[in-house]
Amino acid sequence: MTAGDDEDHNPAAPAREVARLPSPEIDRLRALAQRHTTPCGSGDMVWHTWGEARGDVPPLVLLHGGSGSWTHWVRNIEPLVAAGRQIWIPDLPGFGDSATPPTGGDADALVEPMAEGLRALFGPRPVDLVGFSFGGLTAGLTLAAHPELARQLVVVGAPAMGVVAERPVRLKGWRHLPPAEQLDMHRYNLAVLMLRDAALVEGLALEVHVGNVVRDRMTRRRLARTDILARSLPQVTCPVHVIYGEADALYQGFMAELEAAYAAAVPDFRGMALVADAGHWVQFERPEVFLQALLAALADGAAGRRG
Repeated sequence: MTAGDDEDHNPAAPAREVARLPSPEIDRLRALAQRHTTPCGSGDMVWHTWGEARGDVPPLVLLHGGSGSWTHWVRNIEPLVAAGRQIWIPDLPGFGDSATPPTGGDADALVEPMAEGLRALFGPRPVDLVGFSFGGLTAGLTLAAHPELARQLVVVGAPAMGVVAERPVRLKGWRHLPPAEQLDMHRYNLAVLMLRDAALVEGLALEVHVGNVVRDRMTRRRLARTDILARSLPQVTCPVHVIYGEADALYQGFMAELEAAYAAAVPDFRGMALVADAGHWVQFERPEVFLQALLAALADGAAGRRG
């Protein structure tokens, strides 16, 4: 779940205009990327890659959150490349530049296009898979059905663990508003769900968010409110780490229960890292601390299964 998911709006009556913001940083990173495609329904799933392949290190595949695209990782791509990883980030089906999935409109509809894409790009070689929010849910469902696709999994800020019964955050609709007022709603949604530090709402965060939500074609997702990730993780056989912002709005006050839920569900659970002074969009809000937590998780998972 990310800001933009399930906002209270009428999808049958979209706004004639939507607010758009320029983003030089996104344009710069896009220009540095290589672009690949794999089949998805009647169109393509679009993948973006940075860095050089290394024979001794698997590709690192990052999945974005709901109402997002590859730009959810805008502050993490170059540091990870500098750390020696080749980065692959798809626009998940129904988001960004990718076509909608052939059937369905939620995370379960992304499993087969995701699996087919990984096989087409990497053959039998398992990847290191990292999923943020809705992307963490998608990653878990994909590996539950196809556990051979990943050497390890890192889940970042994912919903659907069955820990919190109430819907923790209510977002505001924006599509029915004129563009200037839409931006106010986007600022509100970013502040209430995505970021602990309200000062970060302006600038790059707002540019990323606006650029993504206007292209979201999967606006009535519901699985994030269930316990489907907790029910799927017992089928995930690789090492699993989890990373959350300590102030994640989805689980505020329930972090101990959340860690216990992962420990109960995951056969090879390696632990949960909490990033201080960070909300749901932890990799954007605290990129340096997140980088260290992610690299530590990847190094531990690469050591293999614990007996």
